[in-house]
Amino acid sequence: MHFAVCFLGAFLASAMFTQVRGTKTVTSQYGETIVVPCNDGDNKPPELIFTKWKYTTDDGSSGDLLVKQALKDDAKISAPDSYKNRISITPESSLLITQATLSDQRVFTCIVVSSANLYEYPVRVEVRKKPSAPEIKNKASQLENGKLTPLGECVTTDANPPAEIVWLKNNQTLVNDEKTVIISSDVSNDSVTGLFSTKARLQYTAGKEDMTSKFACLVRHVTGPDQVTMPVTFSIYYPTEKVSLQVLSTGPVKEGDNVTLKCQADGNPPPTSFNFHIKGKKVAVAGSDVYTLSGVTRADSGEYKCSLPDNDKMEATKTIAVTYLDLSVSPSGKVLKKVGESLEVKVDKNVSSEPTVIWTKDNSRLEKQPNFTALTYSHAGFYVCEVSVGGIKRSASFQLLVEGTPVITRLTKKRSTDGKNKVLTCEAEGSPQPDVQWSVNGTNGKSTYINGKATYTLTVVPSTNLTVTCQVMNSLGSDSMAISVSSYLPEDEDKAKLIVGVVVGLLVVAALIGITYWLYMKRRQGTWKTGEKEMGTSEESKKLEENSHRPDV
Repeated sequence: MHFAVCFLGAFLASAMFTQVRGTKTVTSQYGETIVVPCNDGDNKPPELIFTKWKYTTDDGSSGDLLVKQALKDDAKISAPDSYKNRISITPESSLLITQATLSDQRVFTCIVVSSANLYEYPVRVEVRKKPSAPEIKNKASQLENGKLTPLGECVTTDANPPAEIVWLKNNQTLVNDEKTVIISSDVSNDSVTGLFSTKARLQYTAGKEDMTSKFACLVRHVTGPDQVTMPVTFSIYYPTEKVSLQVLSTGPVKEGDNVTLKCQADGNPPPTSFNFHIKGKKVAVAGSDVYTLSGVTRADSGEYKCSLPDNDKMEATKTIAVTYLDLSVSPSGKVLKKVGESLEVKVDKNVSSEPTVIWTKDNSRLEKQPNFTALTYSHAGFYVCEVSVGGIKRSASFQLLVEGTPVITRLTKKRSTDGKNKVLTCEAEGSPQPDVQWSVNGTNGKSTYINGKATYTLTVVPSTNLTVTCQVMNSLGSDSMAISVSSYLPEDEDKAKLIVGVVVGLLVVAALIGITYWLYMKRRQGTWKTGEKEMGTSEESKKLEENSHRPDV
């Protein structure tokens, strides 16, 4: 039977015209099943006899895989051992190859034989393999400032075709310039699997700014997407070029403060020991970068230094100015003066810089320092001088007492609000506070005393006219003043008002009578002139004539 098939194939090949189509390409993933189509499924011509798959061997010759007769369900496999258990044919005549390997990258040809024609459909198979995740190996422990140093190797394996590696710094591609950045790549092939490994070595010239730089490597492959390592950072070694000295203080340094000096160097790794120069004396501090001055005084003001233990010329300097304040005010304590005397106030202050001075009297702020040429009682009070500078505050005070013999300045009287009494007011000045003595008894006696001024009031009901004396006195002397106070009763005042009313009423009536008579006489004279006669006129005329001729009595 096999001989008949071979004979038929040879006969058809010699009798028919062979048509070969262009080579197509299919891509498959490593380890998966390869589907090799036969003319994309359009491979069932009229009078189909059989379909055959063959492949191109490593030496370029042709090798058989299988034959599928048109009238039979099963294909006859004639493949070598490398394909025998991995191949099959689909109803559409596609060739299936399981567990794809790189050795499957070759040309497979589908031969379709009918009674009239013979067709060949060659297909090139490519097998791709996604590379492993990249990894940075042989990382440098640290980089050196300005020096080309091997940073690390980026490795990816098991890829087909070979993967491309890109080095990144802060997500930006590093470009090989053969000077500060050198990237050398190497691709190797596994002798068993045929898969490729790619290695890219990076040499980098770091700067101080690279202390925060992040390095990563990226693998780019046709299978996509890109794969990137986790970013890594490196410590950058560089020697100390500058030393700085810092005074750790929240504000100006003042007497009594604890002051900490901190020495810092810009090298990496930073130095851990320093020399502090305290008032000309070198103090070595190991394992620390600070030195504390306890309870500083004004004598601690001056220049301070710190330096490297192995290089005193690499130093830093800082000047500390300690703020101080001394205050003395004259007079002080309790000061007793006589009214009218003078008092000079002196302020003596020893201060590190221009201070702020505030004067108060009885907790009220004064515009300027007090100075008294002629003391009055109002000058008495509690005076405080407050001086502040650079966080220091000092104060001094004195209590001023102004004394004087009491003097009455005014003695007055007025009616009470109900009009029934007299209210006497005696005003005086003096210190200590004077006592008062009235020459009469009264009620509602009251007194006030403010800033050496005393006011005394007394309510009296005088039964007769009298003279009232106000006397004030203290430990220094006394003074007195008198005032006349008239007596009166409310009913007498009512009678007087009635008499005045009656007199005024009589005067008003008399005036009205006179005016009426005068008007009457004016009318009468007018009547005589016109010759008019009215009732009663003749009689009145006679009476007037009689009166005019009556002798004077």
